[in-house]
Amino acid sequence: MLLTATLAPCAAMAADADIGASGEALLPPPTPLTAAQTLYLDVTLNQTPRGLLPFTELQGRLMASAATLRQLGFSARGEEPVALDQLSGVVVRYDASLQTLALDVPLDQLSLPTTRLERPTDTATAAAASPGAVLNYDLYGSHNEGGGNLALTTEVRLFGLGSGVFESSALLRTYQDPADHQWRGESVRLDTAWRLDFPDSAVTLSVGDFYSGFVDWSRPVRMGGVQIGRNYGLQPYRVLTPTPTFLGEAVVPSNVELYVDGLRQYNGEVPVGPFQLAAQPGINGTGNAQVVITDAFGRMQTLDFAFYGAQQLLAKGLSDWSAGLGKMRRDYGIRSFGYEAPVIGSATWRHGASDQFTAEAHVEGGGGVINGGVGGWWLLGGAGVLNAAYAHSRLDGLQGGQYALGYSWNNRRFNINLSTRRSHGDYRDLGALQDTLPPDISEQATLGLNLQRAGSLSASYLRLRYPDGEDNRYASLFWSRSFGDRWSAYLSFNQNLSDSEDRSAYLSVSAALGRNRQSSVSAQRNGERMTYVADLSQPVPGDGSQGGHGWRVQARGGDDGGGGLAELGWLNRVGRYSLGYARQGEFDYGYASASGSVVWMGGHLFAAREVSDAFAVVSTDGHPGIPVRLENRLIGSTDRNGLLLVTPLLSWQRNRLSIDTLDLPADMRADRVDTWVTPRQSAGLGVDFGLRRTQAWSVVLHDASGAPLPVGSSVRLPGGRSATVGYDGETYLEDVALPADLQVQVPNGYCRVHVAPTVTATSPGATRIGPLRCLPAPAP
Repeated sequence: MLLTATLAPCAAMAADADIGASGEALLPPPTPLTAAQTLYLDVTLNQTPRGLLPFTELQGRLMASAATLRQLGFSARGEEPVALDQLSGVVVRYDASLQTLALDVPLDQLSLPTTRLERPTDTATAAAASPGAVLNYDLYGSHNEGGGNLALTTEVRLFGLGSGVFESSALLRTYQDPADHQWRGESVRLDTAWRLDFPDSAVTLSVGDFYSGFVDWSRPVRMGGVQIGRNYGLQPYRVLTPTPTFLGEAVVPSNVELYVDGLRQYNGEVPVGPFQLAAQPGINGTGNAQVVITDAFGRMQTLDFAFYGAQQLLAKGLSDWSAGLGKMRRDYGIRSFGYEAPVIGSATWRHGASDQFTAEAHVEGGGGVINGGVGGWWLLGGAGVLNAAYAHSRLDGLQGGQYALGYSWNNRRFNINLSTRRSHGDYRDLGALQDTLPPDISEQATLGLNLQRAGSLSASYLRLRYPDGEDNRYASLFWSRSFGDRWSAYLSFNQNLSDSEDRSAYLSVSAALGRNRQSSVSAQRNGERMTYVADLSQPVPGDGSQGGHGWRVQARGGDDGGGGLAELGWLNRVGRYSLGYARQGEFDYGYASASGSVVWMGGHLFAAREVSDAFAVVSTDGHPGIPVRLENRLIGSTDRNGLLLVTPLLSWQRNRLSIDTLDLPADMRADRVDTWVTPRQSAGLGVDFGLRRTQAWSVVLHDASGAPLPVGSSVRLPGGRSATVGYDGETYLEDVALPADLQVQVPNGYCRVHVAPTVTATSPGATRIGPLRCLPAPAP
């Protein structure tokens, strides 16, 4: 959205030149000069200094050349000199004694460049990774009357050898066969891939298992092969969606502030001329903004307006794309290497043609299938977002097509989302090769309303019809409300429109009891059967905490019988655990789980919670017990080896790590106490703060007569370093190898002193030497 604002020019101030009734400057009476005189005047244009510029004084009139006028920003004119008093609407103030010229010019007379005002964009330093490996595990076991079951899900990551990351996941399971109660085992590989990231171009190359690229009107499939595509996750600080843009003009230097929904997003200075101000992204739907312009005289102008933000669109000039080639997976989670025979390919492309339109295309083929389509998203100003697409396919002589339409609008109180996809003929895609035909009709409608104090209300409609004749249509109604800070209620109703007896209703009331405890009671009706549940819990602390425990108890009753569960969970530095028992009707079972990770880096093993993304291993060079902070939050202390695993970190972003050195001995030094680190995705990074033990000397320096050297005298140390003489000749030296010859610059010249490690007294943290005589020496 564009907004134009102009500040009125300021009133003329007192000056040497008189101001006529027309508002133009009346220059002093002509002098009897007959020859032109060149003057270099200090010029200000609408209160903005423009430096020294040449003018010509001819018979009492100031003349400006075309080059000078263009340099000042006046619109294009001829090449002949122009008298300043002939410029329409221009107020001229010429001070001959000070050789200054002040011009007040209407903006329509000027052709000034547009100043772009933007909040500084955060950038991250080049990401790095150290060699290492991670093993994430999730172990779950259960036992009931039919026997036992134990499942282990693992993920292995290798990184730091080159720029890529290798990942592989698997499922291992052992269970008791209900028939003979014998234990049997099975294992299956899930996904394996090697990924190479190129952050400068926001591109990722994957070799192995992946999902094919897709758009809203296509279906992804699992593939094994090679895929390359855009990955804007490698540039997390980049703005991807269109941002509302506001245009204005400042006649005099001004301050501009931008407020969006009451929050200030920008504050800065703007020079004379037009300016463009972009709001920050992240707003979806209608928003309210204010631009506050304060000129150099303190006059304030406020402009209110509305805009519409659309997260579905790409900003102008940005493209998002992917292309993959390989074989389609079959029986995922059942077979480790189930791949279809034919080679297939898939490619997707989206492009921000403008801030109001994003084009997209998708093609896929293989195994006899050829499918391709195009579509787009349109921003309809404040009326919402519209999208449309059409795709066509062929398979063994069968042809068909699919069209898609959608619309969404949101004004923070009312929102609407409508979408439909319908196919005609024999429409097929790659998923159809696995006997999963696309639906003939897929429709969804959602309406939402914020009732303020009465809560939130929404209604939805969903329809899915498949080629085999199955037609599912559902209507749902949802309501929720919070009562103060402690109570909340939720109500839902679902109806199968194809079966009047297939309906369900659910009502829940929850309360916060303090001390992180929660309670709820609920009732649910499915058809003619009722279920009642009462729940009381204290959740386990989140991963951002140091750890802790939680619990949950539940009682159930209704037409399906009584029952309940009791569960205990806890979190520590090396994992998350739970243990529970449940009963439903005549059946009961127990269960337990444990999840965490094992990390190898720098020749050391670490046990930790699950490492889902990036992490760091902090080294304090063998010094244990040193507190480490992540974003100023205490994350732990180094172990007996002076190491600490810090997780989680944000990949491709700056993370601030720091150490607390207050309790270090006086002879300990750190090269740095805080640093910014940027790790690669799914990888680890070694961070060393350079702690070392130093040798400190306190040397007392006297001159040839035995008096202390003057305070502030400069001591030149080996290696180009220097020190300063303090009171009573005390000079502090650190990491200086003795014996050494030191040269000192005193107010009246130079002197030289030989320092040998002869100890006369000892104080904590430093060894005292001297006093030593510094004898006069020639200048170096």
